Amino acid sequence: MKKRKNIITVAIDSPAAAGAGTQAKLISKHYNLYYLDTGKIYRYIGKLKLENEKKFTYKLVKKRINNLKFKYLKNKALLSNEVAISASKIAIDRKIRNIVHEFQQKCAYTPPTKYRGSVLDGRDITSIQVKDAMFKFYITASIEVRAKRRFYEYQKLKKKITYKEVLKSLKNRDKSDKERKHGPLKKTKDSILINTTKLSKKASFKKIKAIMDRKLNN
Repeated sequence: MKKRKNIITVAIDSPAAAGAGTQAKLISKHYNLYYLDTGKIYRYIGKLKLENEKKFTYKLVKKRINNLKFKYLKNKALLSNEVAISASKIAIDRKIRNIVHEFQQKCAYTPPTKYRGSVLDGRDITSIQVKDAMFKFYITASIEVRAKRRFYEYQKLKKKITYKEVLKSLKNRDKSDKERKHGPLKKTKDSILINTTKLSKKASFKKIKAIMDRKLNN
């Protein structure tokens, strides 16, 4: 694949609800980077499987991903706990990961020319998808704080789920993400750790921006 030259590439890995998506959006807006929430792709496929249990095939997945429009990833239905569980199971499948990998590579290395580069967040971005990224971050927070954040998100969406159920679900997600055979969640040695447990969205971004500006301005 031919890559665009002299672009800014930002790779972010994180466990669920650590604030990576929020930070990626802020980075995207500030530096004019093309943003891709890779987790939403798996949620999209997870929802596809729930809706097409008997007709779900790799051929169907490839067709949908090849014709994927970003507006589909903004569907609020993708935020349900049921879809999240389906997505975590989907993400274990190597064939599906290979299909998604091609799409992610295109977004990372050949973003539309109006953007200065790209920013991707997910579970294996720094270790597999964009290993040579200019900036690599591992964003995390305590499981309790992450559960509270996700619980509040569900409340805003008027989802009927308890904090304990969210906490249990996140623990299971963490286990699945970190122990899966293909593309497990892990902090690479060259990734910068950003712990958002006690940081606001603004404070977290300020920390990331300082790191990026030091390198970009030299």
